[in-house]
Amino acid sequence: MTIAEQMAEFVVRARYDDLSEAARHQLKIRILDALGCAIGALDGEPIRLIRAQLQDFGGNPRCTLIGGERTAPDRAAFYNGALVRYLDFNDSYLARGETCHPSDNLGAVLAAAEYANRSGRDLMTALAVAYQVQCRLSDVAPVRAKGFDHTVQGSYAVAAGVSKALGLDVTRTANAIGISGTAFNALRVTRTGALSNWKGLAYANTAFGCTHATFLAMRGITGPLEVFEGNKGFMDAIAGHFTIDWLRENLERVTRTILKKYDAEIHSQSTLEGILELRDAYGFTGDDVDRIEIDIFDVAYNIIGGGEEGEKKTIRTKEQADHSLPYMVAVAILDGQVMPEQYRLDRINRSDVQTLLQKVIVRPSDELSRQFPNKMPTRINVWLRDGRKLFIEKEAYEGFFTQPMRWETVVAKFERLSAPYTDAALRADIAAAITNLETISVADLIQLLARVKVPGAARAAT
Repeated sequence: MTIAEQMAEFVVRARYDDLSEAARHQLKIRILDALGCAIGALDGEPIRLIRAQLQDFGGNPRCTLIGGERTAPDRAAFYNGALVRYLDFNDSYLARGETCHPSDNLGAVLAAAEYANRSGRDLMTALAVAYQVQCRLSDVAPVRAKGFDHTVQGSYAVAAGVSKALGLDVTRTANAIGISGTAFNALRVTRTGALSNWKGLAYANTAFGCTHATFLAMRGITGPLEVFEGNKGFMDAIAGHFTIDWLRENLERVTRTILKKYDAEIHSQSTLEGILELRDAYGFTGDDVDRIEIDIFDVAYNIIGGGEEGEKKTIRTKEQADHSLPYMVAVAILDGQVMPEQYRLDRINRSDVQTLLQKVIVRPSDELSRQFPNKMPTRINVWLRDGRKLFIEKEAYEGFFTQPMRWETVVAKFERLSAPYTDAALRADIAAAITNLETISVADLIQLLARVKVPGAARAAT
């Protein structure tokens, strides 16, 4: 068998009963967390533009958008996936050479599960498959250093998860994997230099394309089954040789994914927890700060600290701000939090944060780099104008896999993000539906998500 066919065997064989209790619990946590992020993003400017395009283009109303309108499955995958990702507040997975956001797969898997009238158990199984595929490919076949985006591994994950949700056989699943893996090899420039809206939409676009491709495979369209090992395939052209025995894989990688405590790029989380702990302990303000020096692991330095992916002190947009460690540290000191409101343009452009972020120095540390990804280490020195020097060192934060976030904490995050677009009863119903997901249908969950209020838009009847 080709590697794509082996992966397809893994997808088809996967069963809900294969999930450990820990994996089931963590899947539910991540679904609730992702839905909170999605609902909280409803009023984002790019989201409103996408909604306008969907309303203009239409689509056979087979699947539901969060907020109640209906469209074709691939477009639902795009819109709901964009919602999950836009705030940059959803989960992450850390591999040595790659970082990804596996809940980016939820929009596509949810659309396919609704289309196929699946159960909550089926949804959990399909999502676990997508998590496993994306995380394991990130482990063994990182592409960031080659100039490609982490959505590249995501193309295989979407194809696998959607195939599972649709109940495709091995042949059709392998074809979906072949088409998707061949067609969606995106460039890392999405996340380097002056960041644009596309940073938050790139995976949604992969979900759109790969959901479309998987439906084509469902109908019998074939794809290159040697997508991994073939002449000028993924290994030859991008990743280099790697091995995974897909017939020995389980569904447990979700338990190694991590949640965000702060609305900020994932590698910043320990640093932000540390700077807020110092702020709370010593009560200093932005005006008190002379300078801040942060030593951090190389991946964080390169992505958010001013390393190889671009300088991080020219901040004018949300996308630049949530990928700038100097900005995030500065706004945390000034506001005492890093949440969606810290990325409003009027907040970004105020002189207090623009001045303070220039005082933040970020340096890579070989010692700390060796500890990543098993730890998220950081050392913070704050020099105050009165001569005091404050110091804190962190290895992880609340939400890292060594310090997992409790269900109650995730519920509180969900409540905070979704409150502007839901009432208390609906929030309680959604949380209860996720708690009991194995006993309900996907249609039951969808009916709740359709009741979410879309700001400034008339909702279609459902």
